[in-house]
Parts: sequence; C-alpha cells; structure tokens
Amino acid sequence: MEGVEGQSSTPAGRYTLQPSRFSNEDILFCIDVDAESLVEMKVTGPGGRPITRLDSIKQAILLFVNAKLAINPDHRFAFTVLGKSASWLRKEFSSEVDSAVAAVRGLSADSSSGHADLTHLFRVAAHEAKKSRAQNRIFRVILIYCRSSVQPHHQWPASQKLFTLDVMYLHDKPGPDNCPQKVYDALVEALEHVSEYEGYIFESGQGLTACTSPLHVFAAITSSATLCARRH
Repeated sequence: MEGVEGQSSTPAGRYTLQPSRFSNEDILFCIDVDAESLVEMKVTGPGGRPITRLDSIKQAILLFVNAKLAINPDHRFAFTVLGKSASWLRKEFSSEVDSAVAAVRGLSADSSSGHADLTHLFRVAAHEAKKSRAQNRIFRVILIYCRSSVQPHHQWPASQKLFTLDVMYLHDKPGPDNCPQKVYDALVEALEHVSEYEGYIFESGQGLTACTSPLHVFAAITSSATLCARRH
C-alpha cells in the first residue's frame, strides 16, 4: 500500500506533519498615546503599584516580540504612535529585541489628542507594504487603541488593500460620557475597509478583573501563527 501525503504507511496509519516554515513578517505597531492610555487597570504590579494601560501595552509588546522571534527570528518590527494622527517612533524594521526595547522605552502619553485620524497610518503602511511584498514578506499592522469616546476616522480608498490590520482595543465600561460600542464599530469598519486578509479584534473593558492583564492574554494569543482573538 502506497503512503498518502501527510500519513504514515505503517500499519498504525499515524499522521506525520510535513516540515514547513513560517512566513517572514514585517509588523508595524501603532500605539495610542492619548491620555486615556494612562488610565489605571484593575491589576497591580509588584508591591501593589498601579499599572496603567500603557504599562501593560509595553509589557505585552515585548512579550509579543520575543514570542514571535522564537517562532521565526526573521520577523521584523517597527513602531508608530497615534495622537491626532500617526507618526513614527522607530522607523527602521528590525528583528533585534534591543530595538523593540528602545522603542517601548520611548513611549509616553501626557495629553488628550481629541480626534484620531488613521489616514496617515494607512498611507505609511501601504508604502512599507509594497517594499515588504517586493521581498516576499507579509506586512501586518497592529493598532492598539485606548479611547472610549473618540471614534477613529480615515480617508482611504477601499480599492487599496495592501496590508492586514489587527486591533487591540482597551476601553472603559460604557457610561453616559463615552461610547465604546460606537468606537468598536468604527474600528471594525476600518479593519474591513483596509485589510488585505482577514483581520482580528481583541477588546477588553476596564471593568474586567483578571490575574493577568488582558494585554498579556493578547500577547500570548498573537505569538502564534495568526492573531486569534475575538473575531469581528
């Protein structure tokens, strides 16, 4: 009896996995640095020290980078921040952990940004995605958004789908002064509008209590081959 691909020809008929290599990815982080990123979370750090959303984001990004590089050391990362619009934090894509650490150390937030325009982020991503594609690499954007009442907007043609967008959304519980559901819906619309492949959203309300930060859950999930969280 001839062996079947992916199956052993032994009497036991056990399946064998064919060796495969993960695709090389260029991953562009965009971190919201609005004042809402400084909101304290339910969890605390060593000695009961309060942990802000931004603290948790920093920890999760480094966990994510280390996990991804353990899977494939050829993945590369660059960093932008989102105020009123997106701007570069670290432009050079790098597979060095030290580069990610330096970028994360440079993250800070101190004022409310008002509106959030994603157009420049998409413009930068499209430009970089073309370069990545020429090198046979996958380009991916991970947006980490923290505003509970400011709906992001953009002006981007639906015909240009050159990268995949994934979103982590941290927000307050719904109340009279915010509208996280409308913000979530706007993020879903943006994701569907620009993503070349299926994107994912992981969202967490401020009211959640857990032993570890929701961002750490996010990092653990996204260190796998795909970003598996709450699908839109």
